[in-house]
Amino acid sequence: MPRIFVCITEYTIIMRSFLLFFVLFCATEAQSQKIYGTVFNSTGDLLPYASVTVKGTSTGASANNKARYSISVAPGTYTIVCQHIGYTRVEKTVTIKDTDEEVTFILTNQKLDMKEVVVKTGAEDPAYAIIRNAIKKRPYYAKQVTGFECDLYTKDLMKLRNLPKKIFGQKIDDEARKDMGVDSAGRGIIYLSESVSKVHTRQPDKFKMEVLSSRVSGSDGFGFSFPTFISLYNSNVTMFTAKLNPRGFVSPIADGAIGFYKFKYLGSFWEDGKEINSIRVTPRRSYEPLFTGVINITEGDWRIHSADLMVTKKSQLEILDTLQLTQLYVPVGGDIWRVKNQLLHFSFNIFKFDAIGNFVSVYSNYNINPVYAKKFFDNVIIKYDTAVNKKSRAYWDTIRPVPLEQEEVRDYKVKDSIFAYNRDSVWSKTNLDSLRKRQGPLNPLKLFSVGGINRNVYRKHGGFNWGIQGLPTAISYNTAEGVTLNMHGYINKYLRKAKTQLAIEPSIRYGFNNTHLNAWMDIFLRTRDDDPNGKLKRRTWHFQGGKRVTQFNREEPISTSANTISTLWGGNNYMKTYENWFGGIGYGKTFENGLSLSINALYEDRMPLNNTTNFTLPRRDSVKMTPNYPYEMVNRQFTRHQAFQFSVDISFRPGMRYIQFPRFKLPIGSKYPLFSFNYTKGINGIFGSDADFDKWRFTISDDKNLKLLGLFKYKFGVGGFINDRKVQLQDYQHFNGNRFIGASEYVNSFQLAKYYAYSNTESFFAIGHAEHHFNGLLTNKIPLFKRLNWTLVGGANAFYVTGQRNYFEVFGGIENILKIFRVDVVTGFEYGRKGFTALRIGAGGLLGGSIKANNRGRSVAISL
Repeated sequence: MPRIFVCITEYTIIMRSFLLFFVLFCATEAQSQKIYGTVFNSTGDLLPYASVTVKGTSTGASANNKARYSISVAPGTYTIVCQHIGYTRVEKTVTIKDTDEEVTFILTNQKLDMKEVVVKTGAEDPAYAIIRNAIKKRPYYAKQVTGFECDLYTKDLMKLRNLPKKIFGQKIDDEARKDMGVDSAGRGIIYLSESVSKVHTRQPDKFKMEVLSSRVSGSDGFGFSFPTFISLYNSNVTMFTAKLNPRGFVSPIADGAIGFYKFKYLGSFWEDGKEINSIRVTPRRSYEPLFTGVINITEGDWRIHSADLMVTKKSQLEILDTLQLTQLYVPVGGDIWRVKNQLLHFSFNIFKFDAIGNFVSVYSNYNINPVYAKKFFDNVIIKYDTAVNKKSRAYWDTIRPVPLEQEEVRDYKVKDSIFAYNRDSVWSKTNLDSLRKRQGPLNPLKLFSVGGINRNVYRKHGGFNWGIQGLPTAISYNTAEGVTLNMHGYINKYLRKAKTQLAIEPSIRYGFNNTHLNAWMDIFLRTRDDDPNGKLKRRTWHFQGGKRVTQFNREEPISTSANTISTLWGGNNYMKTYENWFGGIGYGKTFENGLSLSINALYEDRMPLNNTTNFTLPRRDSVKMTPNYPYEMVNRQFTRHQAFQFSVDISFRPGMRYIQFPRFKLPIGSKYPLFSFNYTKGINGIFGSDADFDKWRFTISDDKNLKLLGLFKYKFGVGGFINDRKVQLQDYQHFNGNRFIGASEYVNSFQLAKYYAYSNTESFFAIGHAEHHFNGLLTNKIPLFKRLNWTLVGGANAFYVTGQRNYFEVFGGIENILKIFRVDVVTGFEYGRKGFTALRIGAGGLLGGSIKANNRGRSVAISL
């Protein structure tokens, strides 16, 4: 809405007040009246979420959970159509003058006609012929128009039906319940939002949604807006997000749907002279990604009229217990039908969190085959208006096509009042004191906990947060330093004037056996361009320096915890380290087109670390101890030397897409792979540097969701040394091996390879990683597996250096065990010789797959 700025004088203040009143008065007149009412069934019960439409248009509304509806119209005479799946449609004519009109609808159960259908014993049900015709017409309707635009209103609601008193042993106190908006019994609305958007599409895959206004109860956030078109004309249907089922769900009219579903003809009914066939949809097999419910198909033109479908745990649904999709289609111009109303109803019960939700979408004002400017569809998929969350309550009361329920009105009123108070008083002394009191006094004993100390310093200006690592994760053991204390801390502060995030990360390390003290610090300055209309740019400066202990392989494939257990219990001290005084500086920049550039300079004064202890708990295992250098490469420790390196990293993922918020852009990925290039040069003579080499590496990687066939991950690369005149052990080309039963990242390491046996300075090498997650394919036919939702995974890793130096391994296993774990059997072939086999346990599945993939043996650290 345009703003008119006037001089601030007494006269203009009075005139502004008058003009404001006049504008509001005129707006009220222009917005006309409302047709409102309630929808009942024939027994007098409320009929929630019925569709109410002005006949001949796509203008309308959806009744709410209490069956109340409201439509804003100009004065005139209208035919109002009320319909609900499973009920006979009702039309009423109403004349609107200068007052609102209440119109009540009573819908009777749909009476299905089966007079003309004769079903013989053993014969095919008539539904199959209808479905076959619908399948034939599916590609036509999927691409019937080259594009369209429409208005979209959404209301998203989530309610708790039960909140446990504790979660993972931590008590949920009354203050936390109050913040969530639930009562003492753990019931209440925890999320309520509305949005008004303009949606644009064009074949084959162009999409843009402009969010014009958004409202979130108790927040000034931007809501949960996302592309909500769920098309049953697609053979594979994504509901909400791929996380609910990476394979997607098979549409009842997909190619080959008859092989997945059983269909039963329920009868037909008539609307506007058109016969509509009602068909029951039932999966042929449990634990397949299939719907259950009813789909209504028009006779003759075989299009979808409406659908009421559900998926459950037996449909391989993850996270949620049930997810119901209800859609109603209406004519929007000529022979073209589109979705008018859509309801997503879901429920879940996880760790005694019992919740339900309703996501209502109302589509209106369709414009078919609009003409778009050449560059209208760009890399911004969702764009939020700069005033998206600034609309008044009066605006929402006028524009809303789904009336609020009393509980929702109360939720907005209470939470918005609390939010406004907190926002206005956020920097007040009272509020800051309250935050400090809630955080509590500093407790040094938290150093002995896994989480350590994490504190916020609340100030009106200059607030920051800091923390210190907990001792249980800071203590480790290795043969060079003995028992080691490796403490990390952090300080994070936002520099408002510079629009930069400052992060200071000090570290201190002490080896009790060799009595060496090391201390170093990393400093990061992260800045991003906040101009939403400009190109996205992110910049990072990194400064580092001090004295530290480093693994010979800079990617650090061995975790300290895994090495501690392996050394103490098995005598296998796999981790090889050295000390170094160092200093470095780096600069990185990310561009909107998917290009990232990083430049780094690093100096190291490298000093050898030799073993100082051979202590193991089973004393006999100490004989396995190996020197603290890559003994598989060389037969003696390196001598002290210096190295200065300069490196450039370039990565590019074309086709990056973004969500544009009022003040920043958020990347949401691309359908294209990631290309990465690294060049590193060792420069001789600078600060006494003994390095003189040039090496390069190029990789291509991606994850490809093949829907029903599963998820395929890959990474392939080549590289080598251009110049190897002076190359120290630390600068060799190393491959990420693994000698623990705990799996390392499959698409970045080799599960059975030795850590340094294949390190080299050759002019060429090649690597390949491939992994396929079946996501329920095949295992949904194995009784135990499908009930537990265990899934198969398999793949291979390989590298090639020379004809005599190569390695290959294959693996296969089961994942999604307890939603977290995976177990694989891996067989490796070294130099083409007879294979050797071992077991690997790692993270994989719904929750495990979200854990940082490079766990480096953290799952189980038992040496082989």
